Amino acid sequence: MNTFERPDTNTSFSFSTDTAALAIFDMQAIHHRITDTPDWWTIPEDELAELNQGNIVVCHLPADGTYDVQLVQQLTDTQVRCHLHIPSGQIFIGAGEDIPGGDLQPDDPTVVSGQIITLPPGNYELSVHLNDHKIQISFIPAREHHNSQIDSIRLG
Repeated sequence: MNTFERPDTNTSFSFSTDTAALAIFDMQAIHHRITDTPDWWTIPEDELAELNQGNIVVCHLPADGTYDVQLVQQLTDTQVRCHLHIPSGQIFIGAGEDIPGGDLQPDDPTVVSGQIITLPPGNYELSVHLNDHKIQISFIPAREHHNSQIDSIRLG
């Protein structure tokens, strides 16, 4: 697992998904969903409610497969810009199938597809850009953590 204090130094990793989804969330912010059904986030109303509260960002990808992720200091060319609440500082970035639910959470690096990074607790503006199977992500400290999305986030 990588520790990522601030995007001053680039961090890169890969993940594979069978649900064509990238999930980004603080482990504590979404912990209340751990006893929910494993696929609660595939229900649009549930996904949007958590996104708009700033608890999780699910980016629906064009296809299943392996994606390379690079955390960068700032993105100027972005396809997604939203807010995320990070109460614990432990942020999972990886496959949608590892979203907490069904009494499971991504806490064992040997069985999840993604990384847990560390940021100082707080609110962040999250920017995401997809080009082919390469995803760039930046976290910028922000005051706001709520969003007002009316539909799921789709990349590509």
